Amino acid sequence: MGMFWDLVQQSQIEDQRVKAESVEERVAHLEEELSKTQQLLIKTLHALEKAIDKDIDGDGVKG
Repeated sequence: MGMFWDLVQQSQIEDQRVKAESVEERVAHLEEELSKTQQLLIKTLHALEKAIDKDIDGDGVKG
């Protein structure tokens, strides 16, 4: 039962942490993560195009 209670408490602590952050901070964090994800996607697409020697995204360039 103690282990279950620890999980519940940890979940409540995390919920409070998330609520404590301001909306602006959360939005800034999400925007930063989106930018990183987009950059990684572009790098991955270029590597894939280079590997299979095809223009996947239709930009007229392979890789």
